[in-house]
Amino acid sequence: MTLISSALASEAASTVVERKMDPLHHFQVHKIWDMSVFGVDISVSNSVVWMWIAVAVAFFFFYYSITGAKRIPGRMQSLAELGYLFIYDMMVGIIGKDEVPKFFPYVFTIFYFILFCNLLGLIPGSFTPTSQIIVTGTFAAIIVGISFLYGFYRNGIHYLKFFVPSGVPVLLLPLIIPIEIISFLARPVSLSVRLFANMTAGHTMLAVMFFYVVTLPIYGSWLPFGFSVVFTGVEIFIGFIQAYIFTILTCVYINDAIHLH
Repeated sequence: MTLISSALASEAASTVVERKMDPLHHFQVHKIWDMSVFGVDISVSNSVVWMWIAVAVAFFFFYYSITGAKRIPGRMQSLAELGYLFIYDMMVGIIGKDEVPKFFPYVFTIFYFILFCNLLGLIPGSFTPTSQIIVTGTFAAIIVGISFLYGFYRNGIHYLKFFVPSGVPVLLLPLIIPIEIISFLARPVSLSVRLFANMTAGHTMLAVMFFYVVTLPIYGSWLPFGFSVVFTGVEIFIGFIQAYIFTILTCVYINDAIHLH
């Protein structure tokens, strides 16, 4: 029994070490609270927990920044107001001022949710929900679905003209229309994969650099440490850029639903 216990303990320890050495260990989803309702798995995973944390951080940042707002804003209030105007001006420039009130709450929320998910994922021991294709794919499908339904709501059957570019000869329509439909259906794929791939690639690189920092001797770890510092700064920038691109494309899809081609 003693030998069996020792072997099992040794195997468990080696498994833990292998997981820590695996650069993709940071992206593995595991259950924290195992729950099911009528046979449907609704377990709470580490991905869900970090999405809750991202929502909480974003909420408290804006809540405490605007609580007791002053005519002459302080640093936090100024930052919150700039964040608000950044999204508002972007939407006005793309979809027009008249349509902004309809979509501003959603677009504002999606930008800061993605941004805080990206940035919080840089904390050692955290998790990056936007590195999961199921998360980014769900958001992309919702955005494309909203733009599709609103296009029909606003334009009726004339929305189908979106798949028929103006000025195309009639003889080319049998070729152009399928291409336009495939291009439309590819939107959620490209939108979700772009965010997922960038978050996974960048965070994997950081995980590899940190692994070399802690495993190499002191005289050999300074180089990967320097790279990890630089890459962290780059990842902060990429986290913002990816949230921005995701939001820009959301506004473009809404604009297409409103104004067609």
